[in-house]
Amino acid sequence: MVPDSSNKPLITMPKLYEYFGLIVLFYSDEHEPIHVHGLCQGRECRAELVVTDGRVVSVRFGAVKGRSPLKRAEMADFRAVVRQRSDDIVSKWVDFFVWHKPVKSERINRRIR
Repeated sequence: MVPDSSNKPLITMPKLYEYFGLIVLFYSDEHEPIHVHGLCQGRECRAELVVTDGRVVSVRFGAVKGRSPLKRAEMADFRAVVRQRSDDIVSKWVDFFVWHKPVKSERINRRIR
């Protein structure tokens, strides 16, 4: 990580998925609990994955302070991606934040039902 001119470290955004204009990602300076951000045209929401005994038992969706929330259709897409890929998100979180391994981005080209 290279500091910018203010000597603050740059924040990278490991992208996990692209889904019809929606980007699902981590911020590299994140903290627990395990969560991802959904971005679309400057709007943003967050999904926190609740893990018990190694299994995702629920997902809590919410707004991000200071950011406009996703529109209704964007939020529906965000919910669909996070719910379908929740186990993979946990695995990528562990790889990135615990093992410091890069994560591979995926483009999802088929609609999730």
